Amino acid sequence: MTTEQENRPEVVNTDISPEAVIREKLIDAMTPGFQAEFDPDEADQAGAFIEDALSEEDAMASDVDLLEPMYPDTEGR
Repeated sequence: MTTEQENRPEVVNTDISPEAVIREKLIDAMTPGFQAEFDPDEADQAGAFIEDALSEEDAMASDVDLLEPMYPDTEGR
């Protein structure tokens, strides 16, 4: 015979903030061999997709055309 308490579904705490979940996952990710899973929004909030590449303008400004070749033509062409 089962009791009423045994028939109740497990109660999940829904008061946990998204920041707390991400913090726990980051702590778990530091455990050797453990593969913490993040959904795309969590990964973004954790800083996984911070864009730190050069802007297109900076990349164009760094393009240097050499006026003279680095290796002079040794065959006289």
